[in-house]
Amino acid sequence: MPQETVEAFQRRLRGPLLSPEDDGFEEAVRLWNGMIEKTPALVVQPTGTADVVTAIDFAREHDLSLSVKGGGHNIAGTALVDRGLTIDMSRLRGVLVDPEERTVTAQAGCLLGDVDRETQLHGLATPLGFISETGIAGLTLGGGLGYLTRRFGWTVDNLVEVEIVTADGAVRRVSREENEDLFWAIRGAGSNLGVVTSFTYRLHEVGPTVYGGLIAWPAERADEILEVYRELTAKVPRELTVFLHLLRAPPAPFVPEEAHGKRICAMAVCYSGDRNDTREVLAPIRALDDPVVDLLQEQPYTQVQSYLDATEPKGMHYYWKTEFAAELSADLLSTMRNLAAECPIPGAQIGFLHIGGALNEFDQDDGAVGNRDARFAYGVIAQWEPDDPNAEEFQQWVRDAWTQFRLFSTGGNYVNFQTADEGDDRVRGMYGDNFDRLVQIKTEYDPDNLFRSNRNVSPDPEAEAP
Repeated sequence: MPQETVEAFQRRLRGPLLSPEDDGFEEAVRLWNGMIEKTPALVVQPTGTADVVTAIDFAREHDLSLSVKGGGHNIAGTALVDRGLTIDMSRLRGVLVDPEERTVTAQAGCLLGDVDRETQLHGLATPLGFISETGIAGLTLGGGLGYLTRRFGWTVDNLVEVEIVTADGAVRRVSREENEDLFWAIRGAGSNLGVVTSFTYRLHEVGPTVYGGLIAWPAERADEILEVYRELTAKVPRELTVFLHLLRAPPAPFVPEEAHGKRICAMAVCYSGDRNDTREVLAPIRALDDPVVDLLQEQPYTQVQSYLDATEPKGMHYYWKTEFAAELSADLLSTMRNLAAECPIPGAQIGFLHIGGALNEFDQDDGAVGNRDARFAYGVIAQWEPDDPNAEEFQQWVRDAWTQFRLFSTGGNYVNFQTADEGDDRVRGMYGDNFDRLVQIKTEYDPDNLFRSNRNVSPDPEAEAP
């Protein structure tokens, strides 16, 4: 591209335009998953919606591949595109809470911790993820799940409105009452439809303190603990969420030295209900005495939301395979237990996220996200150092494990947990009966597939041009 074309583009922007030789470029293209290595030709860092419009128009006019980076925490690395244009939203991190209306509006560069910090000033929260350094944009546009999902549904079930710039450069307000089809599609497949610049969420009374933290036992007790977990998740109130992980104990200060590197069963707990009921609700967990780690206590909700941050440090190589399950059958539990016992990857976690509750009460077609039969997300979450010589073998082990545990899947899956090597059949399976409607909306708003650096839903090639 001629230099004068790039310079003219820069003059149309208020925010920085970076190329590989510029200061700040390396940080702008650094992703959480160190396995992803892509180098855009240009990076725009908008300071407002006008810059986003300019960037989209430029990419469309010059037939550039385009990607959008929010928090950069996506496992598949779709935030970057080689030799194309990346819109880095990291400068847009404003948060506005309306405690009377119980809503929060957050710009697309915000991380979960940014939003939680502001809403908790008012004892309010919306169901976001469980790693505070995750970006709200990618999380929300793929559906969104976390500790509050059991009470309030997917993140997109709590989405009130967004501002989005579509492929034609138009700025649209989108809600259940305005541009309804687009709002339906954004809730689960939003990265396919445009660049969302702000999100407005419904808030709920949560915090500012909850009861939660981490608790773990030796892996030799896995059968006992998994059975208690199955019984617990079948009957506890929605105010209690418990994730279960089978892993090797990290060399953390809160882990006894003799347990470092040993296989353990761990639970990440968040109870956001009436504090007077804490003892009764957590009794089944407390009955599992003699834990090697016990950090359960009353603490700020923001601390629970960041408890697992250290388990996913930026720059490590990550490779996952996950599914949704409708129930914890004995065969599923034994399969995952056996995989954990034989797993050769020191930094792997094998486990379950309990999400069943409110999301199951919405209609299957209430938003593109679908998967209303999901009550657990489960799978293998693997990580290793960038220079590990066993990386290929580790990836193959995860794929082989996947062939065993996917037999228990609902058939759906979570877009935010999909790796880059999962094909079109996985995208179709993710949206199920909602897929065909999603293709129609994609074709209307992005007929040339400008927004394709994602888990892509392609427009209908046979549709007539609008």
